[in-house]
Amino acid sequence: MSHVLLMALAGPMQSWGTRSRFQIRDTEREPSKSGVIGLLCAALGRDRQEPLDDLVALRMGVRVDREGAIHKDFQTAQDVATANKKKRNMVSDRYYLSDAVFLVGLEGDDLHFMKKLHKALSNPVWPLFLGRKSYIPSKPPYLPDGLKHDMRLGDALLSYPLLAKVKGRLNDEENSHKQRMRFVIETTNPERESRMDTPVSFSIGSREHRRRFVVTEFCPIKEGGLKCTCLR
Repeated sequence: MSHVLLMALAGPMQSWGTRSRFQIRDTEREPSKSGVIGLLCAALGRDRQEPLDDLVALRMGVRVDREGAIHKDFQTAQDVATANKKKRNMVSDRYYLSDAVFLVGLEGDDLHFMKKLHKALSNPVWPLFLGRKSYIPSKPPYLPDGLKHDMRLGDALLSYPLLAKVKGRLNDEENSHKQRMRFVIETTNPERESRMDTPVSFSIGSREHRRRFVVTEFCPIKEGGLKCTCLR
């Protein structure tokens, strides 16, 4: 049976880019696998040169407890080296999520390794951040009850208490569009949406990512919690 590690990712600013090129830095609407694995590497104190196979093998799912609003920031970098070896100032467009809250789950079979990750989150070796070093969590990602034994990823994401309040009254038709929780779950089905966000290497100068596939589901929120069978 598999085991699931849950973590809360909440903060005033988050950025989870998967397609960033040069001066334009994008963000997805939910955490990327590369960003989450990078956060775990910081918690473990794992160097950029170390292999990532054990972390990449974990299946990831995200529950979007509060959708963030996308904003754009401008940053100027001075004395940036260009292709002709000259230096100049460059302005970059950097997109980010504001006021988002996520429950992230990682599913694996090795209980000892999952316990190691859970412990590392409780006392990280290096500071943790939400996609960019300046984006600090508003509360620790560590959840004391975040390690679920003998449980599947979908069940763990559905059963954990909500991390953010639901806007509008439950079962009110006028607010029905606000009473659905979005889930983004990793899948092996190549016909689903693809994301180029599985890290192969974080080494400076030779960063590499490969493709994975995800499925998006919406589950209704009712009195007593989430009511859904699509993830089970």
